[in-house]
Amino acid sequence: MQDVVLAMLAKEPAHGYELRSRLRAALGSLGEAMNAGQIYVTLTRLGKAGLVTSQRADGLPDRPERRVYTLTPEGQQRVAAWLAEVNWPKPDLAEFHLKLVAAVTARLADPVALVDAQRREVLRRLRDAQRAALDRSMDPVAGLLLEGVVLRLRADLEWLEACERLWAELDPTKRKAGT
Repeated sequence: MQDVVLAMLAKEPAHGYELRSRLRAALGSLGEAMNAGQIYVTLTRLGKAGLVTSQRADGLPDRPERRVYTLTPEGQQRVAAWLAEVNWPKPDLAEFHLKLVAAVTARLADPVALVDAQRREVLRRLRDAQRAALDRSMDPVAGLLLEGVVLRLRADLEWLEACERLWAELDPTKRKAGT
């Protein structure tokens, strides 16, 4: 959650309610279950870690003052590292989806390039798992786990293909060469 919030701040400074609205919009119906307090707890932790700073901003006549959060240079570096990370299946689908949305919203990275980097990592892991599954001396119970890993990675590849199709349609200039 911390990386997602940082990436959402990369576009422009924002207050907690605004960040929550952006996340809910990016997640659709999955965002409805998001605890409002989670954003503020996350922002507090990010501030203590030196990744964001905050300032009070005047409120409107019908609204109180708000605290507006801004990335520090360290926060910007962490966002860049998060976008470049391809450890799969560490990120869950919602986190990867938010990475794509944040990358586009803040113009941090090409979403199709992020999908392609994840695909390469998933393919590498799939090859490793398939090689291991071919080992005839393996215990059948352990082999069952490897079969599950292979099936999960194949499903992840299919989802990444769907992601690429959507983001390429949204911005035809970002299509993969040869497609």
